[in-house]
Amino acid sequence: MIENEMKLTIPSRSANESFARVAVTAFFAQLDPTIDEIADIKTAVSEAVTNCIVHAYKETIGKIHITAQIHEDHRVVVRIRDTGCGIPDIDQAMEPLYTTCDNGERAGLGFAVMQSFMDKVKVYSREGRGTTVVLTKKLISRDSHD
Repeated sequence: MIENEMKLTIPSRSANESFARVAVTAFFAQLDPTIDEIADIKTAVSEAVTNCIVHAYKETIGKIHITAQIHEDHRVVVRIRDTGCGIPDIDQAMEPLYTTCDNGERAGLGFAVMQSFMDKVKVYSREGRGTTVVLTKKLISRDSHD
């Protein structure tokens, strides 16, 4: 069951990437997460939003829709959705070092980074329709430490 939820829509400008990660982690601050948990979430959100900016909308500006949810079991879920070009082959895109940028500026590690910092990463995409990345992490319950 969802205990709390926040929705945010931003233009796909690189200047908004840091705002997105700070907004999401500020929302989750009510759970009193550890510094490591905050860093993990910030990194994963940053990678997902950067993918929207760099890949989904390429040379244009589109909207990035972010939903952050707190579930009753201290599980946090972040959905980052674009309506950009979509991913033709999700399995290939999730392979470490795979990138569609051939200019040498991208390492192709975005999804691998997200997977290393979150408990679960799901990607849904349709060519020409957009992509949704769902990031899930169970936070350490502070209730048990009091």
